[in-house]
Amino acid sequence: MDGNGRWAKRRHLPRAMGHQRGVEAVRKLVRSLKDTGVECLTLYAFSSENWKRPGEEVDDLMNLMRKFIKSDLPEFVANDVQLRIIGDWQGLAPDIVEMLEDALEQTSKGSRLLAVALNYGSQQEIVRAAAKAAADGEVTEQAIAAHLDTADLPPLDLLIRTSGEVRLSNFLLWQSAYAEMMFVDTLWPDFTPEHLQRALAEFEGRDRRYGGR
Repeated sequence: MDGNGRWAKRRHLPRAMGHQRGVEAVRKLVRSLKDTGVECLTLYAFSSENWKRPGEEVDDLMNLMRKFIKSDLPEFVANDVQLRIIGDWQGLAPDIVEMLEDALEQTSKGSRLLAVALNYGSQQEIVRAAAKAAADGEVTEQAIAAHLDTADLPPLDLLIRTSGEVRLSNFLLWQSAYAEMMFVDTLWPDFTPEHLQRALAEFEGRDRRYGGR
């Protein structure tokens, strides 16, 4: 979900305002999933590298996370959304960890999967998974995949990055091996359910061969 800061800068607004509008875009997108065949939506919310940002911006993001969990959890429960968290989210502030644990519990029976990447870095994820596989005595593709944060989520089919950047930025590197990718110029706060519908329509027209002919 890239482009919040640039969205704010172009409008001569504080970066925090861009992040707030980014949360509004998340709300609209999640609500729209009722009308799609999407089995699981995964959102890259906070990377392990985002700690390098100015402290004030990190604080703004953490406070926004607190507000989002409080305000949107009842809607998730009411709309059968099951929240999953990937990444080292236990390394966040204790009160946020407690809120996330409560959210995971309250939404555990939902049938519509929403995975959120928090304090996530794919290279670190692969290292953790490989170490666990080695501890079990077998380092194979299957063993590593079984220990990834996403092991119990559906396979990744489509990866979308907004804002015109053409790189993965340490997101789902292992899982993206045969995923379709789309890089769109739209800044995240302007990304709408209609943008997602167009992306899904394009995805349906792609020929996925997984290395075959």
